[in-house]
Amino acid sequence: MKKEFTKSEYFENRELSWLGFNERILGEARDKKNPLFERLKFLSITASNLDEFFMVRVASLKDMVNAEYCKKGISGMTPQQQLDAIHDRVHKFVGTQYSTWERSLLPGLRQCGLQVIESHEELNEEQARYVDQYFVENVYPVLTPMAVDSSRPFPLIVNKTLNLGALLKKKNEEDTELEFATVQVPAVLQRIIEIPPVKKDVRSVILLEDMIARNMSQLFLSYDVICVHPYRIMRNADLTIDEDEASDLLKEIQKQLKKRQWGEVIRLEIDEKADKRLLKILKREFEIKEDAIYRTSGPLDLTFLMKMYGLEGYEAYKEPVYIPQPVPDLAGKEDIFEAIRERDILLHHPYQTFDPVVDFVRKAAKDSQVLAIKQTLYRVSGNSPIIAALAQAAENGKQVSVLVELKARFDEEHNIVWAKMLERAGCHVIYGLVGLKTHSKITLVVRREEDGIRRYVHLGTGNYNDSTAKLYTDMGLLTCSELIGEDATAVFNMLSGYSEPASWNKLSLAPLWLRERFLSMIRRETDHARNGEAAHIVAKMNSLCDPELIAALYEASAAGVKIDLIIRGICSLKVGIPGISEHISVRSIVGTFLEHSRIYYFLNGGQEEVYLASADWMPRNLDRRVEILFPIEDEHLKKEVMHVLDIQLKDTIKAQMKQPDGTYEKVDRRGKAALSSQIYFMEYAKNQNRQPEDSAHDRVFIPAEPIEGPDDEE
Repeated sequence: MKKEFTKSEYFENRELSWLGFNERILGEARDKKNPLFERLKFLSITASNLDEFFMVRVASLKDMVNAEYCKKGISGMTPQQQLDAIHDRVHKFVGTQYSTWERSLLPGLRQCGLQVIESHEELNEEQARYVDQYFVENVYPVLTPMAVDSSRPFPLIVNKTLNLGALLKKKNEEDTELEFATVQVPAVLQRIIEIPPVKKDVRSVILLEDMIARNMSQLFLSYDVICVHPYRIMRNADLTIDEDEASDLLKEIQKQLKKRQWGEVIRLEIDEKADKRLLKILKREFEIKEDAIYRTSGPLDLTFLMKMYGLEGYEAYKEPVYIPQPVPDLAGKEDIFEAIRERDILLHHPYQTFDPVVDFVRKAAKDSQVLAIKQTLYRVSGNSPIIAALAQAAENGKQVSVLVELKARFDEEHNIVWAKMLERAGCHVIYGLVGLKTHSKITLVVRREEDGIRRYVHLGTGNYNDSTAKLYTDMGLLTCSELIGEDATAVFNMLSGYSEPASWNKLSLAPLWLRERFLSMIRRETDHARNGEAAHIVAKMNSLCDPELIAALYEASAAGVKIDLIIRGICSLKVGIPGISEHISVRSIVGTFLEHSRIYYFLNGGQEEVYLASADWMPRNLDRRVEILFPIEDEHLKKEVMHVLDIQLKDTIKAQMKQPDGTYEKVDRRGKAALSSQIYFMEYAKNQNRQPEDSAHDRVFIPAEPIEGPDDEE
């Protein structure tokens, strides 16, 4: 890396950049142009995101501080400086979350006929009787009140659980000290409980914790309840696994999962009105500092709003349900293998259905001519049809090899269950590679045909998860290319054994040489620009924080390469640095679907190259994971992928442009048509099934001009 492109002031801190992404999601919750219940969903997502951020990223920084690690990152900040900046920003963020809930969403819910009881004191007599009876019949038997005294130590408070803390005083004893007690709000019970309405045409709901708080005295009959307040803790959930020492990776991960519940407390959420004496006890027991205490003015754990979003009867306040469309190239085709032999097939989820991927594995499992199925699994759904098909294939006598990535964060337990089930069915199960996560998405089907053995391959940018395939934008390729088939075989031989080919035909893998592949393509564009030729890079990904690739992009920009980046989340690259990044634009699209596809375009002197990948431009993807980059070479499909980039670069509704100060602003709409790329692709997918098969392939890629200037609309 050249020193002139690696100064710390040229890089934004990745943690603060991620917080900026969560702020953009919060912006969707605050945007009154979005339907009310969609705004609830976005607010819920911000809370869920923040939980994971603390359990992993903040936890990691805390570990560094505890180990007295003081080395500065690429942005010039020490771990302690990062923690201080994070807490300062998150306190403001949480304040905005709750003002959005209290001042905008709650009144909006009342206007649409849904009353959320904020305190049990708001209940009328009929509602109070109903709540108390419901408590006795449905809640009381499930609760476990836990007092704390000399014989009963402070109990284990489980990570992320909602709890009620209380201060108690023995009845009829004036001089006794206050005692602490706690009750976990049971996750097995529904948190949103509908109760008799105040009036017709209004539905009323109360939260479970408020119902328990109202009846707390029934749990401690010999005591007066002085105060009751909800609280919630977040623990360090980052697993520490020494894979070289672990004789059995599966058992080691199971052991580490149990330790998660004992991890260091890194955040305490509590009602802002909480009694100071109760808070003092919690601070002491959790050994937590003031800056890690988050006081809230509304219900703790706003992830419950996703359940509220799911309430029936409010469809008018939600986006219309989108049904993924059939894939045109598979229309009327009974035999998926025959369809793939005719031409490569591009899949664009969730605009197009994920069913062909499921059918690909299902039909392979049943097809008497299929000899073997090999697949990598990173995250799958709770009731995965793909898992069922793989098990059936093994039972049918086929060779089935599955790499189940046990180290997929927060899916470890889930994946252990699937791995054991597949083993029982007779599949060969591999538990990843030592020191690496297998994040690539690849399926290989080996089939005996009249002219010999043929290999069919699916490659994708997203997981083999039929549930998230309805929510995440991803792309995939079905092909029987002989060269890609050879590479796919090599991938699985590398994963299951020690075989690494001397060269590859079409695929580029991390951590072997994917980093160098990307760098060489960026440098190639740089050389074109220096030679006075047109040079252009368009890259779409989830995150960009790799210092070496950012430095290469800076060098390319300085040489005159036009660079358009579509980055949903973290972006450590700074735009608008004179002489360094003036030719780089960065936009983030936050919409109904989670932008998840990774697409890379290089002009290459007019010989355009288009790639899809499982990898972002992050050190972990390029150095510590098994990832795959694959080319789109069919000219029709190449235009389709370029068309996707073209439309996203022209998004003027959901796109936000990164500014030189690191903030994001809505696109300046002056002189531009109103265009939401996600809505466009919903309609495009519908129209593809109405029009002649090749009409979609006639579109040309028209690079968007750099977008500059202020936003003229809210």
